[in-house]
Amino acid sequence: MQTLYKNIRIVDDTQDFMGCILVEDGIITQVAETIDEPAFEILGAYGLYNSNLIVRDFTGEDVVIMPAFTDLHAHFRDPGFTYKEDLQTGCEAAIKGGYTAVNLMPNTCPVCSSIKQAREIEKRAKKICGITVNQTLSMTKDLEGFDIEHLKSLKKNEILFITDDGKGVQDDATMKQIFEICKEKNITVLSHAEDSKYSATDMRKAENEMTARDLRLFESISGEERREKGEGNSGHLHFCHVSTKEAIEMIAHAQEKGLNVTCEVAPHHIFATGESANHYRVNPPLRTQEDIDALIKAMQAGNVFAIATDHAPHSAEDKEKGAPGMIGLELAFPLCYTKLVKGGFITLSQLVKLMATNPSELMRLNKGKIVEGMRAEFAIAELQQEYAIDTSTMMSKSKNTPFNGISVFGKVVETVF
Repeated sequence: MQTLYKNIRIVDDTQDFMGCILVEDGIITQVAETIDEPAFEILGAYGLYNSNLIVRDFTGEDVVIMPAFTDLHAHFRDPGFTYKEDLQTGCEAAIKGGYTAVNLMPNTCPVCSSIKQAREIEKRAKKICGITVNQTLSMTKDLEGFDIEHLKSLKKNEILFITDDGKGVQDDATMKQIFEICKEKNITVLSHAEDSKYSATDMRKAENEMTARDLRLFESISGEERREKGEGNSGHLHFCHVSTKEAIEMIAHAQEKGLNVTCEVAPHHIFATGESANHYRVNPPLRTQEDIDALIKAMQAGNVFAIATDHAPHSAEDKEKGAPGMIGLELAFPLCYTKLVKGGFITLSQLVKLMATNPSELMRLNKGKIVEGMRAEFAIAELQQEYAIDTSTMMSKSKNTPFNGISVFGKVVETVF
């Protein structure tokens, strides 16, 4: 089966033009300003017809087609907390937001601390929907902070990511061992940078101190084997949800030194300050305008590798009790497009690189660009019309966000996969 997308604005990380895309059996086969329709078959009295071709002509429609997004950081709460979200509703929320690949955190119940558990979750997700669902493993067994025996038994390249998201590993010796194991087995370490000694009194210091600690330990095991990202055996450290000016500056400095360090920023940390969002509780907290400015500057400089949602669904009752986090999959593109692209800070191509190209590469997926040979997974969005966020129309089981009713641009109208 072939599908021809005609007369539509095509945007990925390196191109932005009006053109056409030809897809065959789910793979992009041609991208050009004009593409001739494949020859029609003649079917007797019924005239010209091609049963193997679908033509979608977007002439007159003010939409853009981009590579579908990949989220490096999401919580689907399955198993154990499915009253907040489950694989079904999580996948539906992802698709509604333009995502066709998600990377799930392990802080479920039970905690995902084994390959068997991870593969079972991925298998269930595959039956539910057609998008890519990757399950991470915890760094320490059951997120308890010390036991890493389950990592030692892993084969090289058997798992993409490990993380103790939500807690972080507090013990220096344990964390150094984790870096060494992951360097050997080609696993990317996703760091939740939070020093628990300061969590109750100073969340800025908590993030900054742990960021510095992780960078110091990672540099100590990298030695002289530093190579370019994705090559060699220097290990890979990726910081989750970076939110402070000091943390992003430390990460940028480490990159300048040649360390294989990347980071992600969450949409809410660039869209709102703590005050503007009425101090809505999220971990790390919403910061100051100075922090937002520093994060955007780092995006412009190329120090930020990805935008990841940290989609963290909670029930209304749990939020009332102080549970940190907010939903993000259905909000990420409009929030980021409105703040970053409409705001004049970055181009749409740069946003696509942060939301699709780079995270897809890190997850080793054949997607994230609109070029021949890539999977035909697209997000189609209407960019010009302003609209109000309405949580009642969202697919996520949870509605926890401070942005309900906020006016934004960049509505995802279709996800193709």
